[in-house]
Amino acid sequence: MANRQKPSTILHGALWVVQVLLAASLVWSAWIKLVWPIAQLAAMWPWVGQIPATLVKLTGIVDFLGTIGLIVPSLLRIQPKLTPIAAVCILVLMICASTFHVLRGEASVIGVNNVFALLATFVAWGRFMKAPIPAK
Repeated sequence: MANRQKPSTILHGALWVVQVLLAASLVWSAWIKLVWPIAQLAAMWPWVGQIPATLVKLTGIVDFLGTIGLIVPSLLRIQPKLTPIAAVCILVLMICASTFHVLRGEASVIGVNNVFALLATFVAWGRFMKAPIPAK
């Protein structure tokens, strides 16, 4: 049996910090997409007023599911392998969001999407490869 080094406490802690920050950002996004009126959202994000409200609500649900996937499986240690899978899904979501904005001529607004994509990539890499959380 190969010797596996225990992941560093610093890496484990950094992954948790990134998971929480990314989840907090996503839960905020989910909250406003699901609760705020479309007109109020469109004042902040003009694209919201130009697509069907159902699609805006759907993206809010996806954001909320991403939040749950980043935190709950690892925290409860019930199927913690779902956390890096959620991170990969968030990466795909951010690629889709960036593509959406670029196609609309809004490339200047994809900075946040790119940062979230990098954070999600770090979580996926860390939880898949370097510091997976064991199940109970």
